[in-house]
Amino acid sequence: MNWITATKTGVMLSVHACPRAAQDQVQGLHGDAVKIRLRAPPADGKANDALIVFLSRILDVPARHLIIVAGHSARRKRVAIAGVTAAVVQAKLGL
Repeated sequence: MNWITATKTGVMLSVHACPRAAQDQVQGLHGDAVKIRLRAPPADGKANDALIVFLSRILDVPARHLIIVAGHSARRKRVAIAGVTAAVVQAKLGL
């Protein structure tokens, strides 16, 4: 699975973010990333904030455990998630 990698503290998740969607949802895999649709616009970091809140809610982890480590101004992002395993993330995302 290229879209998720285990780390010492949790996992690294590859995300393809699609801002200005009709609703927040996990749409499935998009190449080597998870495609996530977000209602927030891609301005002033609103889509990034929405991504963190959405993943936090779906994965049932505190938002402080999620950090966007790459792709702050791009659709392709790398999100570090502490305190979870790859199997748990895969199950909760439905992939």
